[in-house]
Amino acid sequence: MTATERGSAVEWMLAVGANVTDPLNQVLSWMAWLVSAAGVMGVLIVGSRMAIALRSGNGDEHLTQLATVLGACIIGATAGPIVAFLLSG
Repeated sequence: MTATERGSAVEWMLAVGANVTDPLNQVLSWMAWLVSAAGVMGVLIVGSRMAIALRSGNGDEHLTQLATVLGACIIGATAGPIVAFLLSG
């Protein structure tokens, strides 16, 4: 890590070479596909449980589970671009 002074603020840059970022990009692409598959599976599972619960008359409690699955999908989808931005320097 190197620090450069620009005015009164200190700006930190992460010095990372291509030998680190190429394997990291590969891992991030695999993780993005796995998160996407897990998100689709999670929405299908919660949806089927909600459909079964609606038949018995109590389908409201599954909305929090659906929100949790969708929130996890958003976090997983934004992790790759955030790491790529931080390493691009």
